[in-house]
Amino acid sequence: MTDQLVTYVEGRVGRIRLNRPKAIHALTPEMCDAINRTLLDWRHDPAVEAIIIDHAEGRGFCAGGDIALIARSAQTDCVEAERFFYVEYRMNHLLFVYEKPIVAFIDGVVMGGGVGLSLPCRYRVATERTTFAMPETGIGLFPDVGGGWFLPRLPGRVGTWLAATGARIDGADCRLIGIATHYARSDTLDAVKSKIVARPGDLAAILDAADEVPPASKLAEQRDDIDRLFASNRFEDILSALRADGCEWAQKQLAVLATKSPQTIKVALRQLAEGAAFTDFADNMRNEYRLACHVIRRPDFVEGVRAVIFDKDNAPRWNPDSPQRVSDELVASLFAPLPAGKEWTPLPELEA
Repeated sequence: MTDQLVTYVEGRVGRIRLNRPKAIHALTPEMCDAINRTLLDWRHDPAVEAIIIDHAEGRGFCAGGDIALIARSAQTDCVEAERFFYVEYRMNHLLFVYEKPIVAFIDGVVMGGGVGLSLPCRYRVATERTTFAMPETGIGLFPDVGGGWFLPRLPGRVGTWLAATGARIDGADCRLIGIATHYARSDTLDAVKSKIVARPGDLAAILDAADEVPPASKLAEQRDDIDRLFASNRFEDILSALRADGCEWAQKQLAVLATKSPQTIKVALRQLAEGAAFTDFADNMRNEYRLACHVIRRPDFVEGVRAVIFDKDNAPRWNPDSPQRVSDELVASLFAPLPAGKEWTPLPELEA
């Protein structure tokens, strides 16, 4: 078992703890593979009734995936990047269909890959330290790891706004819109976990008893603006609506969107529209794997990672550099099926 991940059974509860504190527990392919193997081992084990996913020391639950690894691979043959996505998306799907209850304690930073690790779980507990975001449009990627399924199922147009802007929201916001099923103070979590270990059959009741009324949600104040101004699935229409409104909040959104990859925003808007229509989570993950394999070969991904992760100049040179120059044909090409034998599939153990 990789030392990046700690897994063990405590009482009748399987414990999965992320253990890369210096990287805010960002996921590696090895971690995803280990989670898959562990969950498969516990799937039919009568000694395991429930699963807890959390993190070891550090200030975040999971800051995402190992973007540097993916970017380095994208600069060569893309083989390692594709393998990472393949294994990670299998993990997202396994969590989604898993028969036993899983609770993720999203205490601290939860972004990108951390979203994909937690949102498929049956229960998600946010705290006053939770910071949630899908920031992929800022690095030329797209809101993957199941974002195409989960984001359009959030209330109103919140998911579209989160996907396009990469906005960060807190634990109270997460509880308001259903990203979190429960909210509790961080200093109570150890006691909650101990109760679950002692009485895993009462997991739901224990979480309900620990659930607190969160502070007022700042997101609640913007819901009407979000639903009205991000109503369209066309990027140009969203920009026009924001410019026509002209209020301070709309101006801030325009400034944020101007820093993002126009290609990625158009991809995300179509991705969420398609994801909303899927009735099988596996279909969504197949769609996202196609996107991943195509998008990492476009210039915006490597350039976005250079600007944000490597050089940190936060001055990416997007190509195409405006929404008008991102053609419908370009966007459609990124959703194209992969060659025979290259498509994503769920874990074979789930087919049995």
